[in-house]
Amino acid sequence: MRVPTMRTVRGLLRTTTGRVGTGVALAALASAALASCDKHVSPVESLPVAPAASLDANAGAWRMLVLTGPDQMPVAAPDPVGSAAYAAQLDSVRQVQAGVTDADRRAVAYWDAGGVLRWNEIERELTARFNLPPAPGAAGTYPIPSAANPFGYPQFPFANPPYAARAYSYVAVAQYEALKAAWFAKFRYGRAAPGVVDAKVGDAAVAAGAARPSALPAYPSEAAVLAGVSSEMLKLLFPAAVDDIAARAAEEQRAALVAGTATPSDLAAGTALGRAVAATVIARAKADGMGQAVGTPALWQALTDSATARGEVAWVSQEAPARPPMLPNFGSVKAWTLTSAQVDSLLPPAPPSASSPQMAADLAEVKRTVANLTRNQLAVAQRWNDGAGTYTPPGHWNEIAAAYVSGARMSEVRAARTFALLNMAMHDAAVGCWRVKYRYVTPRPAQLDPSIKTVIGLPNFPSYPSGHSTFSAAAAEVLGHVFPSAATTFEQQADEAGISRLYGGIHYRTDITNGKLHGQRIGAAVVRLAQGDGAEHE
Repeated sequence: MRVPTMRTVRGLLRTTTGRVGTGVALAALASAALASCDKHVSPVESLPVAPAASLDANAGAWRMLVLTGPDQMPVAAPDPVGSAAYAAQLDSVRQVQAGVTDADRRAVAYWDAGGVLRWNEIERELTARFNLPPAPGAAGTYPIPSAANPFGYPQFPFANPPYAARAYSYVAVAQYEALKAAWFAKFRYGRAAPGVVDAKVGDAAVAAGAARPSALPAYPSEAAVLAGVSSEMLKLLFPAAVDDIAARAAEEQRAALVAGTATPSDLAAGTALGRAVAATVIARAKADGMGQAVGTPALWQALTDSATARGEVAWVSQEAPARPPMLPNFGSVKAWTLTSAQVDSLLPPAPPSASSPQMAADLAEVKRTVANLTRNQLAVAQRWNDGAGTYTPPGHWNEIAAAYVSGARMSEVRAARTFALLNMAMHDAAVGCWRVKYRYVTPRPAQLDPSIKTVIGLPNFPSYPSGHSTFSAAAAEVLGHVFPSAATTFEQQADEAGISRLYGGIHYRTDITNGKLHGQRIGAAVVRLAQGDGAEHE
């Protein structure tokens, strides 16, 4: 059986969450989703295979984000092409190609579409698989997933939107750093791919369904770099899927042998480099504050007490039994492109008071809209639902980006840059958005007016500002910069994502408007970084 796709699980959401958010509905969702899948990560996208438009030979000089430089993890010089040691390497490639199986051919076709794209697809599927909120226990309390016991119930992680935003960013940044370091070594040593050195190896690769190896130097192998860095990062973030992740890494490396793009020594050097870079990025992850994001019951109560002391109506969980708030300390997690003070400087203004005329008008608009939804508005609400069992809003934007990256025929290192910029922006958007959400703990429309019947799942965290609007505006800013001809399309998609939350009955217009402005400011900060990273002057 396959992992349910985003569309499949959205269907489950629609059939199990009427009024949304009750413990019973979520338990039913979890059971239905888990019953429809097994332990394996299943690709759902068909991607075209085309040679990269550019080798990006100078990528080793592009600005680093975590590493101090491209040679922080030195890569030893390889054996020369004319040496006896290299001849033995070629012979081992020929032996692998002599025993090609149908599974090998499928793997070559899969990975030839691009390792960065495929690992992003795999991560999105992992996110959907683990994006299931725990059901309540017999005592009416909710267990918290534990990284120390990832295979227990509930499995770790609960890949909710802020967790997912952080996960996508760490994988993308690690891949980008590792590939820049790999490009530095590739063009220092210039050792050609085995399919270029030996025409018979190239012919056998084509016979197995691979594209003929390009002029990109083979040492260290970019496939092995990606397999090494991606698998290490994903094992940290999704430890209950460790076997599946390792299997995909091994598959990518064998596909490189069959495709004639790497020898065993190319793979060994790439794996070592990828893992070394991952270790450095993981050290950052372990110190970024995520370990305190869940908070404590005392903190949860203090949030309510603070709002009450200000004379406001505090957000409370609308589930039965009440669920603890989602990651109330995520706003203190370290951002990628902003200091904590800079995060504060970009925050939107305070929301309207629950007793204000503005809130009354906003609330009336939500009620009126939901009561008179058109077929198209309902479709928009469902298209951007991105709730439990899906890739999450950040994953939705990764899915959008993937089509443009593939169509642009980017090199692996440039594709990694695009995903790194996109996901750093959405991670920083999550940090800023969650900081505001738990500063004001604004109640959702259905809390202020229980007669409002939402048509999509009701998130278990405060209303202001809209996370969809913040994520989407930040994403649209970055993607519009990378793909300027599609900038208007991205902005329209971001606007649709934002208004979908009003159609769904879970956000006020002020949440959407101020969330969009907030996300645009964060996205602009990432664009400024991109403009100075050296990659745009090739």
